Amino acid sequence: MRKLFFIIGIMASVAGCSFGASAEVYSLDSCRQMALTSNKEMMVKAEKVRQAQYTRKEAFAAYLPAFDFTGGYFYNQKNLSIFDSDQHLPIGTFDPLTQSYKYAPAINPITQKPIVLPDGTPVPAQTALIPKEAMEFDIHNVFFGAVTLTQPIFMGGKIVALNKLAKIGEEAAMELQRNEAQNVIYAVDAAYWTVVSLKAKQELATSFVNLLDTLDRNVRLMVDQGVATRSDLLSVDVKLNEAKVDLLKVENGLSLSRMALAQICGLPVHADIHVEDEGTRQVDTQAEIATHYDMEQIYANRPDLNALELATKAAGAQKQVALSSMLPNIALIGAYSFSTPNMFDGFKNKVAGAFSVGVVARVPLWHWGGNYNKYKAAATNETIMRLQLDDAKEKIDLQVSQAAYKAQEAVKTYLATESNLEKARENMRTATLGFREGVVTTDDVMAAQTAWLKANSENIDAMIDVQLCDVYLAKVLGTLGN
Repeated sequence: MRKLFFIIGIMASVAGCSFGASAEVYSLDSCRQMALTSNKEMMVKAEKVRQAQYTRKEAFAAYLPAFDFTGGYFYNQKNLSIFDSDQHLPIGTFDPLTQSYKYAPAINPITQKPIVLPDGTPVPAQTALIPKEAMEFDIHNVFFGAVTLTQPIFMGGKIVALNKLAKIGEEAAMELQRNEAQNVIYAVDAAYWTVVSLKAKQELATSFVNLLDTLDRNVRLMVDQGVATRSDLLSVDVKLNEAKVDLLKVENGLSLSRMALAQICGLPVHADIHVEDEGTRQVDTQAEIATHYDMEQIYANRPDLNALELATKAAGAQKQVALSSMLPNIALIGAYSFSTPNMFDGFKNKVAGAFSVGVVARVPLWHWGGNYNKYKAAATNETIMRLQLDDAKEKIDLQVSQAAYKAQEAVKTYLATESNLEKARENMRTATLGFREGVVTTDDVMAAQTAWLKANSENIDAMIDVQLCDVYLAKVLGTLGN
């Protein structure tokens, strides 16, 4: 039996050397790095961080003066005319005695009386002619433009709140990126240790098939010698076929798990990927798992909770934005306006302009409670976010306790399976010796081998569970990947 295990060990070593020469072997850290580099969701989170940075810069620009240019052109069908016809203006003479102008009326040569209009207005004796064309202005082609400067002075605290909101958004995007990194690392570790588990179970299933194959040959010899029955041989054959089917399932599962790990790491799905811990059958059980934790430190380490806390602060900033709609807004305005034609110095068809400076104030007076209700809605949203934050902290308290308990339970289970495995090995050795001596039946040997297989399988599962529980505990504590 020892020779059989020795031969199996040599075959496994040779097989390991054969795939190691052609396949790439990856460590857990290298798998993590490849996954973080190639993961599409991580790329999305990185772009969202970049987007939040641009938003923060945009919000800061609101503190600075804004310069704008406005220009235009109009074509008008008609010219502009002040008079509808020629105009006659009366001519007066200055009287020094009365210090005023006197207008001489026209005299009727017959009656020698002033000529008056039907409404009683006297007709002047002399008039100055103003032709209609003299007061007509060419406005067919009008060009205009203005360069304006707007400097906010007081906007009700809106600009300050928007800058605070943009900074919170940037920090939240970074925390969500860190949270996604932990999710990716956790997925990589799960896929990595699944490969390790199935590789160990493949080797175990291969060893079990070899054991049954050896038992099958021995029983055939015993049947030929008449010391065993045909029924014993059939029982071994059935068990051997079942073992081969199980081996095939494990090999298929191992291939699929390698594909899953390759996909997570950003490698081609059919890449021949192998991991560094294949063949590992021991875990560190010496490290103590704490029973009490500094929850405030855990809260600070958890990126998802930090993102929720930042969302609560963002709700407070939104409340300030809503409050600003009820406060006065004051801004400094400066402009240089120009046009052609212009009337700065008479009507001229050339470009001319002038500067203007002023202050604009907007004071909300009455909006039927719209702005006030907007503020109250924002305040209610802030209260909701605070309640959700408190609820998340309570759930994290429970989550940490459960994760620590599962990690402790996983270590105890692994130690128990180690003890069971030693007993199963001794039981199989004793059964094998008894079978050689003829005092143990074939069924007893197969039962001992099956118990050995089960003990090994449980030991592998417990070993992987210890690794995964440690990873989950690190994720819950917010230290995964740090």
